[in-house]
Amino acid sequence: MSEYSEITELKVLLGNYLPPETTVNLDEAWEFACKVHKGQHHFSGKPYLEHVSAVAQTLASMQLDYDTVLGGLLHGVMRHGGIPFKELEHKFGEDVASIVDGMSRVTRVVYNTQLASKANSMRKMLLAVASDIRVLLIRLVDRLQDMFSLDTVNREMQISISRETMDIYAPLASRLGIEWLKRELEDTAFSYLYPEEYASLEAKMKVSLEDRQRYVDEVLALLKKSLADGGVYPLRVYGRPKHLYSIYKKLIAQNITLEKVYDKVAFRIIVNTIPECYGALGVIHSMWSPIQERIKDFISVPKTNNYQSMHTTVLGPRGHFIEIQIRTDEMDKVAQEGVAAHWAYKEGASANTRDTKLFHELKKLVASLQEVEDPREFMDSLMAELYDPEVFVLTPGGEVRELPAGSCPIDFAYSIHTEIGDHCIGAKIGNRHVPLKYELQNGDVVEIITSATQQPKRDWLDLVKTGRARARVRSWLRREEKEKALQLGREICDQAIRRHQMSLKKIIKSGHIRLLLKAVHCNSLDDLLIKVGSGVIAVENITRALQPAEVPAAGTGPMEMSLERIGEIAAGGKSQSVKDGSGVDIDGVEGILVKLSKCCSPIPGDDIVGFITIGHGVSIHKANCPNLKHADPNRLIAVNWAGIAEKTFQTTIFLQADNKRGLFAEVGGVITAEGSNIVEVTAHSSPEDQAQMTIVVEVEGAEQMRTLLQHLRQLPGVISARRM
Repeated sequence: MSEYSEITELKVLLGNYLPPETTVNLDEAWEFACKVHKGQHHFSGKPYLEHVSAVAQTLASMQLDYDTVLGGLLHGVMRHGGIPFKELEHKFGEDVASIVDGMSRVTRVVYNTQLASKANSMRKMLLAVASDIRVLLIRLVDRLQDMFSLDTVNREMQISISRETMDIYAPLASRLGIEWLKRELEDTAFSYLYPEEYASLEAKMKVSLEDRQRYVDEVLALLKKSLADGGVYPLRVYGRPKHLYSIYKKLIAQNITLEKVYDKVAFRIIVNTIPECYGALGVIHSMWSPIQERIKDFISVPKTNNYQSMHTTVLGPRGHFIEIQIRTDEMDKVAQEGVAAHWAYKEGASANTRDTKLFHELKKLVASLQEVEDPREFMDSLMAELYDPEVFVLTPGGEVRELPAGSCPIDFAYSIHTEIGDHCIGAKIGNRHVPLKYELQNGDVVEIITSATQQPKRDWLDLVKTGRARARVRSWLRREEKEKALQLGREICDQAIRRHQMSLKKIIKSGHIRLLLKAVHCNSLDDLLIKVGSGVIAVENITRALQPAEVPAAGTGPMEMSLERIGEIAAGGKSQSVKDGSGVDIDGVEGILVKLSKCCSPIPGDDIVGFITIGHGVSIHKANCPNLKHADPNRLIAVNWAGIAEKTFQTTIFLQADNKRGLFAEVGGVITAEGSNIVEVTAHSSPEDQAQMTIVVEVEGAEQMRTLLQHLRQLPGVISARRM
């Protein structure tokens, strides 16, 4: 195709909906693009000018505003030609320059499969979208044209681009409500990701085309007659084959063969008014039995992307399932074109209420992901957010929230506002209180119950389904862990340095903090303290970095310590005041990244000592735990039990007894009588015909454990009972 024919076709498409005076600088824009892209090629090897022309023509066929079409035509001039923003703004206006600038930040021809690179690219695109939704429209069309050129690249690149298209770009097209674009992206990506399955399914669909067409004609004739008899006179009634990928998903999800998929065709009835939609639904249900759980009213409760339609599935002729959609002509236009049906920028018009809501939802999506730093977590959260909604629930005010199947009240709460999610303690469905683990159902009217004292919990991550909720919970947990690690790190460093007659304040005042930060590769004092508190940096590295200039050398003796020495460190915690409700008190800092060691299973009342692990906070051991004999003394820290009245702890009992009938019942009776609980039991007989039991129990503390062991030893036939 010649350059002249390409600009002529673009002019024809623009002339179908725009007056000539609005496109007077099109020739100038075309010449500018030709000059910049002369000799340049698309990744497929084709002239780059062909690519930008195809993008502009597709945008014009969608009848988007002129600035968006120009933005598509010029979308590569900044990146490929180095054209500055000011020059573009001077020639074609601020809007076009801003769109091209956004595209220059998100378009990449070198596709990198590395996760960090991909996440960074997606992050840039979302930021550009947040400032101007037109950037996303052009990017989607740009990606569609890329997909049409994949036959010219290697297999690895085909898979990489197609996977990204399926996971990110097709769902984004769905978010904008542009159904035809979503179908094209999915089917093209499907053909490259699973070429054998695609070819097989396409061939089978062609073989059954004649039979399918006869069935469609039969159903259409019945529909038209029955609708007319019922006083409903539709504008159009037709059957549209479902796209291949949607059929393939059904085959996989239901594990069935193509012959078992009866609703390969979606029938559509287009009427004049909303009352006629409901009238047509009544006629259809009088003809064929409806499948109740598949009746969906998106007219009274539209989707977030403005989609409106009535859906029903009925048992049609010869026992085949038939999916039927009923909508007005205006609804049909929105269903196919999405935001392009009522484009907010077209002819200077302002955005309507629904478009404004859609843009607001997209900006909320962007905002919810900006705090996610880890590349894998970012991509997981993004893909989880771009789900196909299966559950539609309402706020008490009637606002619809679209959520994935299995969503809980926490997902719903975060969809409203972060603060509501953070403080969510439950929900009311109608007049019924439901717990946080409740799975929301279609049509639920949900009222969130909050408490100022509630905070996100780590186990919420096992409940939530949406990327937004998951990102918010993880963000809160990270902040909390950083604050706790900062406190713990400060206490650990102060304690370690005090042993050498120094303090953090003195080191900061002397100016030597800069040398210390450089020595341990930290950017700031807070960075250092957080890394010490979380176990990333061992405290001995701090004292070693300060020697000999700042901290007097102090030998730590042999690496193997006596139990007496460990006991001295443990005794250091006994001077601390007991705190309330935290479980373990570390040098006066409560609830900091603490876990009870499984090797010795300490319980309240035991003498304990803390060991700073690498990357896992502080591990609490019994002071006489043999595993501490070889521990680095610089990583031991004084700890103390805090108020724990309502907590139980697991520990293990080893019991030997004569092997007699009813022994286990007697042992279990004693444990229960003492208010303890059996978690796990293993038992076997010795060669001497003695029963040997290992029993994991829950106790409140060492005092209860001592009483329990005493009573077990008093049982007839028990030889010994001891704590392991």
